[in-house]
Amino acid sequence: MTDTLPPRGCQTAEPAEDGYFRKDFILEHYSEDSSDYEDEIADLMDLRQACRTPSRDEAGIEMLISYFLQLGYVENRFFPPTRHMGILFTWYDSFTGVPVCQQNLSLEKASILFNIGALYTQIGTRCNRQTQAGLENAVEAFQRAAGVLSYLKETFTHTPSYDMSPAMLNVLVKMMLAQAQECVFEQIGLPGIRNEFFTLVKMTQEVAKVGEVYMLVNTAMNQEPVKENIPYSWSKLAQIKSDHYKALAHYFIATILCDHELQSGDDEDQQEKALSQLYDYVPEGLMILSVLKDKVQRKQLGKAHLRKAIVYHEEALRVCGLCKKLRNIDVLQEVLTAAHKRSLLKYAQQETEDDFLSLIQAPDIVPKTEHKIETIAPQFSKVKVKDFFHRLGPLTVFSAKQRWTAPRTIHIHHEAGELGFSLKGGSPVQIYCLDPACAAALMGLKEGDYIVSVGGVDCKWLGVNEVLEKLRSVGEQPIEIEVISCQDTAASTHSKSATYSVGMQKTYSLICLAMEEDKIDQTKKAPLKLPFLSWGTKNRQKAASTLCLPSAVAGSSQFKKLSPFTLLNTESSLY
Repeated sequence: MTDTLPPRGCQTAEPAEDGYFRKDFILEHYSEDSSDYEDEIADLMDLRQACRTPSRDEAGIEMLISYFLQLGYVENRFFPPTRHMGILFTWYDSFTGVPVCQQNLSLEKASILFNIGALYTQIGTRCNRQTQAGLENAVEAFQRAAGVLSYLKETFTHTPSYDMSPAMLNVLVKMMLAQAQECVFEQIGLPGIRNEFFTLVKMTQEVAKVGEVYMLVNTAMNQEPVKENIPYSWSKLAQIKSDHYKALAHYFIATILCDHELQSGDDEDQQEKALSQLYDYVPEGLMILSVLKDKVQRKQLGKAHLRKAIVYHEEALRVCGLCKKLRNIDVLQEVLTAAHKRSLLKYAQQETEDDFLSLIQAPDIVPKTEHKIETIAPQFSKVKVKDFFHRLGPLTVFSAKQRWTAPRTIHIHHEAGELGFSLKGGSPVQIYCLDPACAAALMGLKEGDYIVSVGGVDCKWLGVNEVLEKLRSVGEQPIEIEVISCQDTAASTHSKSATYSVGMQKTYSLICLAMEEDKIDQTKKAPLKLPFLSWGTKNRQKAASTLCLPSAVAGSSQFKKLSPFTLLNTESSLY
């Protein structure tokens, strides 16, 4: 019983012509002609464009993960930590529709992760839940969705988008795990539920577990600050499912008590032990063994459970009637009504007696499952991607965090077969043990310089032996090399934006007022205060997030997240 809200597509405005970095940055920072990288830029923009409408299958997941991994390369290549690039990223909150804008690539990365989770939920709800294979795929999809959302919550902080706030992500994770638990119960019951004592004991606790997890989902949905923006139909459906599965648990245990009298060949110790596990306590004056042996007590307790099942069924029907969206789903109404009628029929079949004389109240059932449902962490390493801008050089050296001098040409002359220096390191190689009196040093070669080309051939990815071979291959002839010198990198400045942090103290901000530029000087004089509408602890830099309306900024890039998360599936069945 999993109805889903109609999924909404992922829409985006046309990306900026220059992508999301300035072409002149390649010339400015890497001293290379940006026109040489037109193909790489086009490949990246094509991948981003394709991520607007991913297929609802594993291929779509792989494409989104590929783009997410490419964003890691792009961030390191083209986004210096010391300054903003003036590129505005715009995403739309999947619950409120409010545009969220930031000059920070972390918002793009977090939103792609959110969409990966959304895509997994859509895959889960599209699985054929009438087959074992389909149910297994649905369980895995929901677990993976929960894993991606948990990863998003733990590693990205200061997300200004409401749908990615920690409180909302916590609700969505619970929702995904609840749907996975529901699919597990459907798996167990798919071959049919035999009217046998120990089978019914197992099913009672399994279905009680489903009712419990949906109760926790409903409780989380009705807490601040998520209560105001959770769709009403979601909250009501979670409540309906909780009541429905609790009713089924009481119906199953009533069937045990009413249909299975203790026979002479039965193992009463095993039955007593199994039945005892269903209760934290039993009504006063009753003992499990006496209930098993006494026909009257069995009937009384069985009818008490049926009465409680009927109450839960009626509450589920009542809540369903309160929501117009759910009221119009015929299959949901049919399933709830059929389950209610079944409990009423079972109750009517019991021997007539004056129920007013029976004061027994059905105790609560202890939920238990043999199939523990946990999140499955995203496995990004399984998707192999190559840095589109690989030709710029090894990322450990050629990144936006490092600054160098422009390439300098040095004419190398062999002096009695000696170069006057040694080489060390991996790729690219560095000048080591430079003789200050050698010709290369006199021409400007410095200790620690990186060699980027030899004889006009790029060698950023070559090792020591390969570079030495090129230098010696010319014999006594002079050869030109190009070298760069690393400059000191200024301390990075903090940006009030979605931040990627692993193992750092977190500050979670829901929506913060944007700081006006003319107030910056004033804030420098006064101690910083907690951002407006925030929760959590201040981190050491007291960061805030900003929410702003879209503005005409060159290079802005708009995107809309996938439909948030699905909770209903009209093709599924109820027990």
